[in-house]
This record gives sequence, C-alpha cells and structure tokens, in this order.
Amino acid sequence: MSKLSPNTTGSATGSLAGLLLRSCTVAASMAFWGPLAYSAPPQLVSPEEMQASNAAPPPFVARAVPERDAPQIELLTPKLPSTVSSPTPIEVRFQPAASSQVRPESFKVLYGSFQIDITRRILNVAKVTDSGIQVQEAALPKGKHKLLMQIEDSAGRVGSRQVEFEVN
Repeated sequence: MSKLSPNTTGSATGSLAGLLLRSCTVAASMAFWGPLAYSAPPQLVSPEEMQASNAAPPPFVARAVPERDAPQIELLTPKLPSTVSSPTPIEVRFQPAASSQVRPESFKVLYGSFQIDITRRILNVAKVTDSGIQVQEAALPKGKHKLLMQIEDSAGRVGSRQVEFEVN
C-alpha cells in the first residue's frame, strides 16, 4: 500500500489518490467545456477488429445474380481505387428503380471478413436519407478495409455494394 505524501501545494502526488484527483480534474474540465472541447472523429472500427478481419480466411459466399431493379449504391467519396487517409469523409448515394423508393431505415454496413455490423456506429455520426448518407470525418486504422453496404427499397428488393480500400 502506498503512502500519501503532500507536496508544497498540499495535493497528493505519485499515488492512487493523486491519479484520482487528476482524473477528476480532467473529467470536470470535459463536463464544463463539453461541446467546445475538441473531439476526435468517430472510430468506425477498432485496430483489433481490422486485424482479425484481415487475418481471417475469406468467407464462403455463394455467387448470386444481383436482384433485378434493386436499388444501386454509389460511393462518391472517397475516390477509389486510390489510397485513403484517415480521418476521411464518406459520401454514398442511393439510386432506386423508377418504380420504388429507398427505405433509409433498412441501411446496413457490414465490416470485413467477419461482417461485423457497424451500422449503429455510422448512424451515431450521420443521418441516412432516401438519397444517401454522408459522414464528415470517419476515423479508420491504417490497413486494408472491406465494407458491404446494403439498402432495401419499397418493393423489398435489396441492393448491395462491397468496397475495399487501404488507409495509409
């Protein structure tokens, strides 16, 4: 057990109490400044998720013909197949068939070989509309990434788009 030893200002240093005091000071500062404090862009996937996904063997996927008149998903930003830096903006546009509308609430994003559902992480920082989605700054760890995006239309047809890219 460590002893508390006050320094000249009377605060405890070099101990658990000192660490707690500093932590409380930082927490109080964050609570006071709130939205004015700088916050890093959202981390959409962790480095551990990326590494595990990249190390996994490719999943068995039956080849299927895309559903006729399913909505199309177009990646506008980042421009691929170039290397991407982080944080990066992401902009996606949805194109439904003439006879239907996109159902924004059906949007889903699966990450990597394990197809980890990261939809909620994206929805925490962006809003999906019937025309698409835009993320101002998405933070991704350096390495190779694979996303599978899906959207359904009012006729129940599901469109999907897989994108692969590397973050430097």
